[in-house]
Amino acid sequence: MPPLADAEIDAALEGLTGWGREGDEIFKTFDRATFAGAIAFVVQVGFLAERADHHPDIDVRWKNVRIALSTHSAHGLTNRDFDLAAEIDGIGA
Repeated sequence: MPPLADAEIDAALEGLTGWGREGDEIFKTFDRATFAGAIAFVVQVGFLAERADHHPDIDVRWKNVRIALSTHSAHGLTNRDFDLAAEIDGIGA
């Protein structure tokens, strides 16, 4: 799967709320009510990612969870990243 062009990435980002781009990854920070809530959210993301055979970078800082997505095998962003981001938004709202 080839990486998306910048125009495709910009268009895909418009369909997502709160996601940003840094180089070859998209990212979003989710604020949970508690540390335990943050960890529970990470577990949910883990199941989504495993089902999609896609493995995000996840950083937990107290009750904040930063998710970063990139398709490493494609050396950039693909539709897989945006599909998983939308799924994560579905559980992270």
